[in-house]
Amino acid sequence: MAATLPPVGRRTVEALLTAYAKGLKDRRLVLVHGRYADNAPPEFSVKLGDETRRVRVSHQSSVLGILGEWAEHQEKSADADLLVVTTGVDDDHLGWDLRGHAVKRQTLTVDNAEIVMQRFGATSLDPRMYAREEAWLLEALLEAEPGQGWERGRAVLTRDAAVRALVVARLGLGGDGNVGTAGQDVAVDADTLLAWSRTPAGPLRFAELAQTERSEIKKWLGETAGQAVPVLMSLVEAGCGQDAMALGLLGAALRDPAASPDTVLALGGLFGQVMPRRGELQAFTEAVEGTLIRWIGEARGNPAARQRVFAVLDRADQLAADAGLTSGLVSNRFLPSSFTAQLRHVTAAARQSPTAAQAALDELSAHALVKLYADRHRAAAMAVRIARWLALPKPRVPSAAAGVQTQLADWGWVDRALAVLWAGDPGGDHGVAQDFRVLYDLAQAQRERLDKEFAGRLTTWTESATAQFPSGCLVVENVLPEVVKPIAATGAAPLVLVLDGMSTAVAVQLGEEAEREGWTEAVTRPSEGQALRRLAAVSMLPSVTNISRASLLTASATKGGQAAESSGFAAFWKAQRREAVLFHKAGIEGDAGRYLSEDVVAALATDEVVGVVLNTIDDALDKGQQGQRTRWSLDDITYLRELLAAAKGYGRPVVLVADHGHVLERGMSHGPANNGGAAAAARWRTGTARDGEVQLAGPRVWEGGGTIVAPWREDIRYTGRRAGYHGGASLAEVTVPVLVLLPDKALMPKAWEVLPREQATPAWWQSSVPEPVVEQTVTVVEERPKSAVRPKSGTRRARPEGEGLFAETDLDVAASEKAGARETATTLGARVVASEVYEAQKEYVRKAPEANVVAAVIDALAEAGETMSPAALASAVSATGRVRRNIDGFITTLQRLLNVEGYPVLGFIDAGHTVRLDVKLLRDQFFPKERK
Repeated sequence: MAATLPPVGRRTVEALLTAYAKGLKDRRLVLVHGRYADNAPPEFSVKLGDETRRVRVSHQSSVLGILGEWAEHQEKSADADLLVVTTGVDDDHLGWDLRGHAVKRQTLTVDNAEIVMQRFGATSLDPRMYAREEAWLLEALLEAEPGQGWERGRAVLTRDAAVRALVVARLGLGGDGNVGTAGQDVAVDADTLLAWSRTPAGPLRFAELAQTERSEIKKWLGETAGQAVPVLMSLVEAGCGQDAMALGLLGAALRDPAASPDTVLALGGLFGQVMPRRGELQAFTEAVEGTLIRWIGEARGNPAARQRVFAVLDRADQLAADAGLTSGLVSNRFLPSSFTAQLRHVTAAARQSPTAAQAALDELSAHALVKLYADRHRAAAMAVRIARWLALPKPRVPSAAAGVQTQLADWGWVDRALAVLWAGDPGGDHGVAQDFRVLYDLAQAQRERLDKEFAGRLTTWTESATAQFPSGCLVVENVLPEVVKPIAATGAAPLVLVLDGMSTAVAVQLGEEAEREGWTEAVTRPSEGQALRRLAAVSMLPSVTNISRASLLTASATKGGQAAESSGFAAFWKAQRREAVLFHKAGIEGDAGRYLSEDVVAALATDEVVGVVLNTIDDALDKGQQGQRTRWSLDDITYLRELLAAAKGYGRPVVLVADHGHVLERGMSHGPANNGGAAAAARWRTGTARDGEVQLAGPRVWEGGGTIVAPWREDIRYTGRRAGYHGGASLAEVTVPVLVLLPDKALMPKAWEVLPREQATPAWWQSSVPEPVVEQTVTVVEERPKSAVRPKSGTRRARPEGEGLFAETDLDVAASEKAGARETATTLGARVVASEVYEAQKEYVRKAPEANVVAAVIDALAEAGETMSPAALASAVSATGRVRRNIDGFITTLQRLLNVEGYPVLGFIDAGHTVRLDVKLLRDQFFPKERK
């Protein structure tokens, strides 16, 4: 009889007591038809109205047992305590004297449906829940009710809502299991359940449920959360919950229709008896990948989230290795092993072909771990860039002036990439390291050839060069009069930031970051036919601080320390009828609560020309603090970011300049013997020049009595080991980068221009140097004047053979639209401005730009791979028509013309530093008939 009794749990008892609360005022005994669960608490308290009463529950299968329990209860319990006896004894066998003490004077029958309805506060249930096959659900709902109770307030409790509430409670998705009203906010989807499968207790809770309940929950989850979830729950049932996500990643191997039987067998072995069908496995794999993409996004800068991601990925790699699947998952977008394999492909290809290397880099860039392995991906990109540079015609050094200019415009970028290759793969892969070394040696050999050529040109130039007759060079002592003075002439007091030891490789990195943070870089307008380029000066010789920095800050060839620099700086500007002040390290640091000193801040608030010397780079080299650093940012140089922010706040232009550059320690050896001279410093000496050195003599040589020996080879030093050195005759040491940053374009000096980001960057460095986009022959229905013209050919950059990160835009268009129409060749921009859609858009734009200007903007962006900096875009279309000085406002006007129905055809990205044209969306909006 006991086996057929309905189960009764604590929640059922509480519900019955609540339902019969009025009858309990003069009753202490409750008889219930059923069997109290063995694992349910025998004693507990329940609140009935305003009164809390103690409850003891006992199951008795005989009349004598019930009588004994009641007698004991009367003897030992307080008057308010209740006794609940579950039993299978019929009322007919119970005497009236016993039943007379019980509520309702009878054995109460448990109606689970009524109790569930009561516990949810519903007025009715979904009719399906009364069916016999739904008994499991009612029983489970009574057993699983959270401590805070079920969410109440529904008029009708639907089956779907009931099962959902049960799943949240049973699986512990609400946190501690006491879900209460918070359960309605818990998402029951694949993403949530995948995260749940990684919890210590979650899978165990599911595995402990009865078979019927597990099956029904899996069925419901499959209907509501997708077919991936039943696969997950089956793995959880099989005890593989912790490995479920890892197994899902490995399932990607079956995406390949040509997957070998061995691969299928290996996966079958991993999944065991719960191996899903191919479609189900694919859905599960896609769900796992979607969740991991979100997790990876959270893992950047979050160590705990990063650990969670790699707990899954490393386990997947381990399982793949154990099953022999690693080689079949090389193209996988998530595994660390596949990232390394694809990275090896990139670096190996870079040794053979820039085109193949770029294709391999594109594949690596699509890997999901790029965001978490950004340093490794960056190193791979440097390898591809070096491969592109090596594929170019061999450069030459026709003069000293051309050497320093090209060092800043091109070869300094090579040095930047070589620093990364020298440091190697941050992941420590041996094969990648070998490829890096080969590429490094090839590029370094080319750099050494250029340094040797330059040293020869420098030797001749030095013999007669002076500040008055620099033979085409900008010399360091002329930076103040020729660069800073014209800026001051605009009326704005400049801030001169001297970064001691800043090489061209460092300067180009700082220039990139400054542009992203809203600074406009300006350069002098070039001669006819010449390209815009940054200013580069030649240091004093030897290229050391006490000569070059003093000469820079005093605007005269000299030698001296901080006192000479400060007095000379003030004297130069006094001659220009300007007040000036120079700060060195001791005068920059503020006191408590201030990052910058009060004197610095006060000076920046005046009309004085302010100079500040920052020693971070030189100190790092001298004291060995640089280590393996391959990048320099604004934050790496003490006080730089704060000074730039202050300058922008006060509307000051900034001149970022060095006194000399440097070379890095890369296993350098001591130089040759003194040979009758002396090694006065790390990179210059007196005596006779030997292999790898040159002898320099002339009016700008301020050591050794006007004659010194300086190495052009980077691997020569004369003193103890440091992190880096300067004083030699290499391009990296002698070239002085000069960057002019404006907080507002209105401060542009006369005969100066904005330097667009694209023109500050060598073509081989850029990830894509697209070919010009030329429309195929198309049909023009209306006789309409073609006002648009193509941008000048000079605005396009030819792409090195076989290069390009992005696939060429699909240019297929309709061959004809109407019979007898006139065919003509035109550009994409011209077609847009000649379209009916464009004519309709113009009705909503007051004073729309000229059609040829709009067409030029479209064509320039299409040719540039859909993105350009605002400055480069303005430069590209300036020859077509007048473009407003406020390029941001101009783009806003174009958005009203091109963003049909609000679709983002044209807009800003990268925090407003880049203009993007979505060519595909442009075609869809303006040529709807061509949609395929």
